[in-house]
Amino acid sequence: GFTMYVYSQLGISLPHGASDQYALCTPVTTAERAPGDLVFFTTYEPGASHVGIYAGNGLFWSATSSKGVRLCSLSEPYWRSRYYGAKRVLVSGDRSYR
Repeated sequence: GFTMYVYSQLGISLPHGASDQYALCTPVTTAERAPGDLVFFTTYEPGASHVGIYAGNGLFWSATSSKGVRLCSLSEPYWRSRYYGAKRVLVSGDRSYR
């Protein structure tokens, strides 16, 4: 819900779940990652089950159940071992994902 909410503030509609967002967004490599890209992790189930917003310099915003929204490092052992990939949100004229 966090990424869906943030992007909605920009007028961009995203689906709710991490796996749905992963399926619809455009892949980017580690070298191509830019602030605003989505970073995905395998946490409670196989595949993309958690998503955050890349902030740059190896950091990303993540909504956690215990600590609220916090800035995390992709190099933290927990996140590094669960990293699934990065994707970019591309929007069409109606500001929906494509």
